[in-house]
Amino acid sequence: MSDVKDTSVSRDELESTLSSFQSSLRGQIEDRRQTILAAGVAISVGLAVVAYLLGRRSGRRKSAIIDIRRL
Repeated sequence: MSDVKDTSVSRDELESTLSSFQSSLRGQIEDRRQTILAAGVAISVGLAVVAYLLGRRSGRRKSAIIDIRRL
């Protein structure tokens, strides 16, 4: 049969690996925070403008034109 090696991972090794991964991930997020925030604001403003324009168009289509004539 094949030899099975003991490949247990200690708690300290696991903790150090995860903490280094977490710190590098936090660094990347901090670097890109302004870009992500600006993109989010731009998308929400764009959606608000589109909703306004679609609502305005719908309102114009539903409104009646009334002619008032004097007799």
